[in-house]
Order: sequence, then structure tokens, then C-alpha cells
Amino acid sequence: MTQTISALTKNSPGVLADMAQAIRKYNVNIRSISAGETEDPTISRLTIGLDGSEDDIQRITEEMADMDVIISMDDLRRKEFVDRELVLVKVAMESACTTQIMQIFEVFRANVVGMGQRSITVEMSGDRERVDGLIKMLAPFGIKSLCRSGMIALKRGDD
Repeated sequence: MTQTISALTKNSPGVLADMAQAIRKYNVNIRSISAGETEDPTISRLTIGLDGSEDDIQRITEEMADMDVIISMDDLRRKEFVDRELVLVKVAMESACTTQIMQIFEVFRANVVGMGQRSITVEMSGDRERVDGLIKMLAPFGIKSLCRSGMIALKRGDD
């Protein structure tokens, strides 16, 4: 079961390593992790997608909440949230398939960011399902390279 945690932390060295160590203790897989500064450069937001049991995730969040570097944590499992992921995909391109590939880009609102003699690179952002859908549609044409940012997420509403 994938569960999402969002944490505001002090922007200092070792925070990510300390959090990863807490997760490792419970043998839980990190499916996705994204970190970056917030509007305040002294604070970072980490969004972590974890695959594990509810009990293990609960223990992990309790342990993390006690860390000095943690300002606040949200367990986004039970709350409505908006999430996005960025993907860059380089696809093999033969002239016979160009129209089909471009139609896929259009349907998924993917933007062309690079073009070579035999490949085309696009970017797209969306939720996990949308990113997975783009990848599935492009796979038959030959994905040469792919990079996903990992999920970022915020609670919906005024909280």
C-alpha cells in the first residue's frame, strides 16, 4: 500500500539521510521522494511516497515527528491533496510514426523540449496515473531514456 507523507523540515545538511534511516529501520520501500526549498529558504518540503503496512508507516511518522529538524508533518493518506510528478521521456522517432507520436503528446499535453535526428524528448507533469499512461502509450515506439522527478504534493484547501 502506497502512502504519502509531506514534511516541512529545517533546510540543513543530513535531514534527508536521517529520515531515510528512520524509514530503513522498518524495512519500508521509498517509492518516491522529492525535496526542495519552500517560499522560506531556511525550510524545505519533503514529499515521500512509501510502500508499507499502515502500522509501519505510523511508527515511521511518529519517529520522524520527534526529530529536531522536523517543523511539521502531514500524513496525506486520509486527507485530500493535489499531487504532481514531472517526467522527461526521450522516444525513438521514425518518420512513419511521427504523426502517431505527436498525437500522443497532444492528448497528454506533453511539451517537446528536444529533438534529434532519431529521437524526440518531451516533458509532462501530472499525477502518477497520467505519467504512467504516457509511458505506456510511448513504450511501443521505443523509449530511449526516461527520468521521473518523484511526486510532490500539497493538501487541498485552506490548511
